[in-house]
Amino acid sequence: MPQLLDARGLACPLPAIKAEAALADLAPGETLVVLATDPEAPVDIGALAAAAGHHFRAEREGAVWRLTLTKEAG
Repeated sequence: MPQLLDARGLACPLPAIKAEAALADLAPGETLVVLATDPEAPVDIGALAAAAGHHFRAEREGAVWRLTLTKEAG
C-alpha cells in the first residue's frame, strides 16, 4: 500500500523537502504518493526522483498533482 503525503497548499520547495524526508523512511520498492497544488512540485519532485534513481510518474487531477515515486534500491 503506497504511503500518502498530502502537500496540498504548500509552496515550493516544501513539497519536495517533505517528499525527500518521506522517501528516506521507505524500503526499496515501496511507493510514495504526493498530492500537491504547487505548479512547480512536479518539476522539483521529478528532479529529486531522477537524481536518486527513483521511478516517477505525474498525473494531474483538476488542480491537484498526484506524484508517484517508487523507491529504487540504493
